[in-house]
Formats: sequence, structure tokens, C-alpha cells
Amino acid sequence: MPALDDRERLDWLQLIRTPSIGPITFHQLIARYGSAAEALAALPELSTKAGRRRPLRAADRDAAEAELDRAFARDARVIAFCEDDYPAPMRAIADPPPLLFLRGHASLFEKPAIAIIGARNASGVGRKMARSLAAGLGEAGIVVVSGLARGIDGAAHAAALSTGTIAVVAGGVDVIYPSEHDQLTEDIARDGAVMSECAMGQRPTARDFPKRNRLISGLSRGVVVVEAAARSGTLITARFALEQGREVFAVPGSPLDPRCQGANRLIRDGATLIENAEDILDVLAEQARGAREDRRDEFDWTGGKDAGMPDPAAVAALREEILGLLSYTPQHRDDLVRELQPPPGIFADALLELVLTGAAQEHSGGRFSLAPD
Repeated sequence: MPALDDRERLDWLQLIRTPSIGPITFHQLIARYGSAAEALAALPELSTKAGRRRPLRAADRDAAEAELDRAFARDARVIAFCEDDYPAPMRAIADPPPLLFLRGHASLFEKPAIAIIGARNASGVGRKMARSLAAGLGEAGIVVVSGLARGIDGAAHAAALSTGTIAVVAGGVDVIYPSEHDQLTEDIARDGAVMSECAMGQRPTARDFPKRNRLISGLSRGVVVVEAAARSGTLITARFALEQGREVFAVPGSPLDPRCQGANRLIRDGATLIENAEDILDVLAEQARGAREDRRDEFDWTGGKDAGMPDPAAVAALREEILGLLSYTPQHRDDLVRELQPPPGIFADALLELVLTGAAQEHSGGRFSLAPD
């Protein structure tokens, strides 16, 4: 795929940084208008036509240009979805990030990857297991992916530094978090890869971690859980992995240890119990023989660029039906389509317009809710 030129890359960044526009809305705008520049030009008229009182203004172009300058100053690359260096496994998931920021080596995206994740307050045994799994996978040519958190994540990254590791972070790739991983972060940026979809300089917030978790599983052929509480962000990553058609592995632990309850529950619910790296490699070998495909959305909802412009009255009526189903709790768009059974192109346009008018809010993983007042 051809690389974007500097102007096109700036167009992409300005569009994705525009309020209300997430990956779903971004990809639909590109499909409709053919380029980010055309989509940016169409935003004001499109948003007011859909009922917004004031035209939706694109993100400040000077701010987007300053963000690109900051990335280049920190030796970070900005890789677009349409470019060859974009990781193929992530391109296959639903609603991939349009742009990725990368410090380090994009060549790691070409190798098979397994995520190792788990408790921040990990036990000594858990950390030892994470190091053992990471080292064993690395020796077999597998890249280890994790989230650079304390505990299991940090142990897995450190053990895979010499063989290949990718840290997916919840803030900008130039932000050190947590602070005690300052040297580990720089080591990974030098020898591995630090990746994020967040803006340069952005400090991680609670809402950023589920988005990060979705990318961890999206990069990987499978996710290994080593110690996780019954209610844990680690389990969110496992859920994303299942939605994306990835394998979920779990290391069993003592039922008396709260840090193991989540991992044990995953095993009870069907995750593959593993005790060493060889167990994971056996499953990967079976995947290769079975040519397992990534799981995509249940419905072809996009309509496509050449599907023709739908009847405005039909789109307006469907907008009201969607609003009637939405609540402040995010729902997956597949559930909305299943309930309404609309033509895919009309549904896509109605949902796009609800987001652009500010009536609906896009969340990671293909979920939507009513926008907060």
C-alpha cells in the first residue's frame, strides 16, 4: 500500500483528533468521501444537515501539525492504517485505529505475537511464571506483547527484551507510566517497540486503558493471563481477545489467592490451561494447520462508498429508532442492527449522523451510547 505524504498524514491526524470522531466514524467518512481531506471539507455541512445546531469544526490544524512535530522530535513514527508497516493482525480487527504512534522497530509487527498480561500486585510466583513464559516464547521466535503495567506486564517485557517485545501504552508513546518503568520503557523503545493510538504527550486516564487492552489483544494471536482478580482490567483484555477470535490462555493458581480468581474463572469458562511456553506453542501450531480466521463484526454494516446515497427521510427515521434503543450504557452496534434489522448502508449513515450531531457517543470495540448531557 502507498505511504501517505506529509499533507495526507496531517489530514488523517486532524480528522481523528476532531471531537466526536473515533475509529468507526473515521473509517466510514473515508469510505464515503475517499480521503481525509474531502471528509474534513464535508464535516460542517454534513453535521448541520443531520441536525447539529452549529457546524462541527475539525480539530485545529496547527495543533495537529505540532503533534506530528513532537512525534518526529521524539523519534516516533506515525503509521496510517493504509500503509504497509501497519500491523496486519490489527488491520484485521473491527474498527482498527486509523493511526498508530510507534517508537522502536515496526519490523516486530511482521512476527507472530502473544500477549502476556496479569495482576499489577503480582506475587513472586506469578512474576517468575511470566518471565519463564516470555523467555520460552521469545526463544521460539514469538514476540511478547504487554501493557507496560507493574507486575506481570513488566516482568514479561523485561524477559523478552533480547528476543522482541511490544509495549502497548495507554498514553502517548513519549509519556513514562508508571514512573518506575522509565528505564524499561527506554529499553523497549531502543530494542523493541512502544506503541499507542493516543496523542503525543497525553497522560493516561481510566478511559484509555480499555482502548489499550483492545490493541494488546488485536496485535496478538493469543492472550495469556497470569494472575488476575475476579474484577480486573486483565479480564477486559481477555474479553476483547474472544471478540477478535484470539485464543485465551490462563495459568491456574491457588483458589485461596484473590489474585488468581479471574484466571481460574477463565479456565472454568473455557480458556486453555497452560503451564509452560510449550503449551502455547502447541496451540499456535494447531492454529497454523487450521488456518483460523480473525473474527469480524457479525454484520456488513458499512454500506460502502459506492452504495449510493440513501433516502434522507429513511435515515432520519432510523436515527430516531436508534436513539430509542441507546442508553448511557454502551451497546455494541451488532446488537442494534440485530434489533432493528435495517439495510446496512442506512444504519451506517444514521449512526454516523448521530455521532456527528453529538447525540450519540462512540466507544472502543464497536460500542455506542447516548452522549452525556
